[in-house]
Formats: sequence, structure tokens, C-alpha cells
Amino acid sequence: MSESSAEAVVAAAANAAGAAGAANWRRAGIAGAAIGVLAAGAAAGVAVERLTVGRGMRKKARLALDATGPYGSLRGTPGRAVADDGTELYYEVDEVEATPATADESASSGTRRRRLFGRKAPAPVTVVFSHGYCLGQDSWHFQRAALRGLVRAVYWDQRSHGRSGRGRSQADGVPVGIDQLGRDLKAVIDAAAPEGPLVLAGHSMGGMTMMALADQYPALIRDRVAAVALIGTSSGKLGEVNFGLPTAGVNAVRRVLPGVLKALGSQAELVEKGRRATADLFAGLIKRYSFGSRDVDPAVARFAERLIEATPIDVVAEFYPAFTEHDKSGALPGFREVPVLILAGDKDLVTPSSHSEAIADVLPDAELVIVPDAGHLVMLEHPETVTDRLADLLVRSGTVPAANVGGHGSTAQQPGR
Repeated sequence: MSESSAEAVVAAAANAAGAAGAANWRRAGIAGAAIGVLAAGAAAGVAVERLTVGRGMRKKARLALDATGPYGSLRGTPGRAVADDGTELYYEVDEVEATPATADESASSGTRRRRLFGRKAPAPVTVVFSHGYCLGQDSWHFQRAALRGLVRAVYWDQRSHGRSGRGRSQADGVPVGIDQLGRDLKAVIDAAAPEGPLVLAGHSMGGMTMMALADQYPALIRDRVAAVALIGTSSGKLGEVNFGLPTAGVNAVRRVLPGVLKALGSQAELVEKGRRATADLFAGLIKRYSFGSRDVDPAVARFAERLIEATPIDVVAEFYPAFTEHDKSGALPGFREVPVLILAGDKDLVTPSSHSEAIADVLPDAELVIVPDAGHLVMLEHPETVTDRLADLLVRSGTVPAANVGGHGSTAQQPGR
């Protein structure tokens, strides 16, 4: 993107915010350069779209997609856990349907459970899904649609995301860290699945959260975890990611982005107005950094926009520094004794597939799946592939019998239709 295009992004936001915020926008004016670099591909597509489709028509199209898409509509039994700093964490539970099992099925699952818990009748297996940065539990929509009723599952919103409360420590000025998220996950497990075997599934920040859990609670992993799925995530060195940018561009972003986000986060109300004013540009930006293929279902792309747009700019700002500090490679060996799925998109610009390959180097017995033509939100872009591999993991770990997972691909493809 040219310098003039970058300035236009900031100008549009500043105009929307009003004259009262002009000084603050000038102070964060360098954001134009960072946003301009990141939005290079997105802006070209938006410019073409504006030449061919009017603003009113684009707005109507977004409203139509919001009204007709079933994505994010699945709900379970609500619950709340309390983090160690008093933050309320919202979760939902999908219970398993009671269905008669064959003798072979009972023997297969019983063997695995006796190995974990001896001969006492165990609590049901619970799959705990942890979402990524700027998302929410609904980002697992396709997997939830396919697996609900087959296995007990917990979906939760990370602190300051979705329906969970704003982090109390952060309100008091304490920086959020990945270790805190690991303790949050422990609080959710204690509340929603206090006993019985666990399968942990995490995307991006959710996978990092699981690593922090393993680092701080190794006994929990050893005694209760039956399988692990790490999707589009990283064990560290995120400060070296180039976001698909040339060296000069990524160096500029690395220098200014933390300060820019902090400045913008301190003017949340003004920035939110700016985000609304430049919605078309940021829709293109979100698509570029969420998906790897060109033919993404427009309703799915719009669903991703809504998830990301729902995250306030001050939350975006306060979480960002945690990723450059994140290093949990030392916690990965804690997963060596259980079946592990490592999955990533080959065109992921946020947590590149090389980071998944690095995790696989530490966990050589894990299944490594690199999904072709897929970006960061691989579970939304290629839901059948992700659900298929998750279902296979559940079977391999003895969590569910193979006979129960047939047809999950078509269920994921057409939820609620």
C-alpha cells in the first residue's frame, strides 16, 4: 500500500471520531503506516469492490449474511467459572446423548478408561475447546455442530472475549500473560469437568493456553488428559513472524505496533468509531489474514468478521504483548504420553505452519497435518478436514467408539439446514 493510502486509512478513522479526538489520532498517526503495510492486499480488493458495488448495497449484503447464516447459533448449558483474580469466565456444556453401546464398543472404551482411572466407574470424557485471540467459543461452530451429542464438550470464552467478563487484573493495570490464560483454563476445568478424562483442543491462543496449563499443572496432564489437539498455534518465537510482508514492512510493524495499539487502546471509543467508518477496508484485512483460499463462503467470511469485530480495541491492545513474550516449548514434552494432533493451514500468515512443524519436532509421535489452501481460521475455512482429524483423534484415544463418528463431515458442512 502506498503512503497516501495509509494516510487515508487514518484520515477516515479520524474524521469518524470527530475533531475532539484529533490530537489523539495525530499522536497515534504512525498507525497509518502499520495498518497500511498490513492491508496492502486487502485495500486493492476493497477499491475494486467500491467501484462496482455501492456502500448501501454492501451494507445490505452484510445484514443479509448476518440474518441467514446459522453460524454461531449453537448453544449449550451455560456456566461460569471464577479465575484466580475474580474474573468471571463463561462456558457452555454440550452433554453426550445416551445411546446403547455394543459389547465391542464398551470393551474398547472401557479398557482406555480403566487404564486412566482403575476399575472405578469413571466420569464421562470431556472435550474442552479453547479459542484464539479476538475470537470466541463460537469459532468452533462447525466442529460443535458435528460432534454435539457424540461426546461431552465444554466451550469457553477466554477472559475479556465473548461472554466472559473483562479481566479484573487488567482493569487494575496488570498485563495479561499466557500463564494467566492457563490458570483460567484450569478454573474452567475445575468448574465444568472436575473429574474424568479430558481431551484438550485449542486454536492459536487457545493452544498456547493449553501449553501454559501443562507448564503449571503437569499432574493434571499426566493424570487426566487423554488426547490433545493443537490447531494453528505456536510454542514461541512469534516475534519473528513476518505476516507475509517484505522485511522492511515487517520491521516497521514490529517497531511501532505495540505502542500504536497501546495508544489506540487508550482511546477505545474513538477507535471503535473509526473501525466502523473503515469497515470495508478491515473486512478485506480480516479476510486476508484469516483465510488462504479465494472461494471462502461469504457467510463464513462475514461470520469471522463479526467474531473479530466484537473484540474491543482495548482488549486487542492489552493481549498483543503477551504473544511476543510467549515461549512454552519447554511444556510440550508433557503431552508426549498421549495421542496428539497438530494441524495448521499452509497459508497461515499469523501462526505459520513452520511453527506447527516445530511443535511436531518436539512431539515426534504426534500426527502432523498441514492443510492445503488454508489460512489461520482453518477450522472455519476447511471444517470437514479439521472435524475429520479431531474425530479420528477421539477414536484413537478411546474417547469415542469409531461407530459413533460416521457422517460428521456432512454434519459439519450443513449445520442446522
